[in-house]
Amino acid sequence: MSNTMIVSEKEYLNYKENSVQGRYVINEKINDFLEGTDDFIQKETIGCSVQKRPIMCLTLGTGKRKILMWSQMHGNESTTTKAVLDLINFLSSKADSTISILDSCTIKIVPILNPDGAAAYTRENANTIDLNRDAQDRSQPESNILRKLYGNFHPDFCFNLHDQRTIFNVGTTAKPATVSFLAPSQDAERSITPTRAIAMQLIVAMNQTLQNCIPGQIGRYGDGFNANCVGDTFQMLNTPTVLFESGHAPEDYGREKTREYIFYALLTAINVIANNQIKAYSQDDYFNIPENNKLFFDILIKNAHILNETFEGDVGILYVETLKDDAIVFVPKIEKTGNLDTFYGHKTYNCLDDNALSVIKKQLFWDLLKP
Repeated sequence: MSNTMIVSEKEYLNYKENSVQGRYVINEKINDFLEGTDDFIQKETIGCSVQKRPIMCLTLGTGKRKILMWSQMHGNESTTTKAVLDLINFLSSKADSTISILDSCTIKIVPILNPDGAAAYTRENANTIDLNRDAQDRSQPESNILRKLYGNFHPDFCFNLHDQRTIFNVGTTAKPATVSFLAPSQDAERSITPTRAIAMQLIVAMNQTLQNCIPGQIGRYGDGFNANCVGDTFQMLNTPTVLFESGHAPEDYGREKTREYIFYALLTAINVIANNQIKAYSQDDYFNIPENNKLFFDILIKNAHILNETFEGDVGILYVETLKDDAIVFVPKIEKTGNLDTFYGHKTYNCLDDNALSVIKKQLFWDLLKP
């Protein structure tokens, strides 16, 4: 079965929530949007974070198929939050294709599960705990809020929404893993249980859609089992759970293009669920999606010894995402030196090229390289 886009790339612009852009997404930046949503969206505060910031839950639809999704469990992973706002705009549009979704599904969305981490732009919460390693202990209020919501709602499907770093490529190719998926394991043997198979089938559907717009840029995240992870735990509880990982698209450090692709993926999965089409997709095709690899640098300088003889061979630079004046700036840092022939760069400069040398000396990362 081959998927066509439910919303075209041109139509998407009608639903993109332009009031929220960039990487720094916090409660205050989405509040105006949430206050302006239609009355048919139920909004409630389901608890508070360590630092007493409210955690919101939105409910759309009235159908019997129940979908739970949460974003910014890691505070510095905001792309899926933006995509969720776009999804809400679409579902609120009363377009013909939304009717069956809202009649067939009840969708609960937690747009920012870790508002303290979002405010500080950190992975962890205010107690420096990674909430995605707290599924068993549930030592943190945010962990308990999500688990209580899960227990009260009894979802049929869970979407665990995250970002991944710019280092990821697809398989052994020079293509970035712009979007990656995982059907988490529910045991150490990584068995393909009926629950996990359903998650795989949903991923196959989303992959088919995304191949239409970013061919070769969809990866499969590693499936090592960890019962402390929320996705693995919910899978263990026999709820089909899908991990979404928003990655890098060329020249898209603000991840505005990636939010669009996540929107398409979410809409595809929800539509497949609403129309009871999961069986149309083969779980075996899940394993045809190449696994992620970590072969990218933000900047790759080949033959850097020509610039500075203290370097032996090449230099790989990664950006450190740094919060400054309520915005994220990308600070270059040398990550690796030596023979980097097996790596790729989102931008690559070869110092054997005089033009490349000229460009390098005008870049912000020149201070890291100059003698």
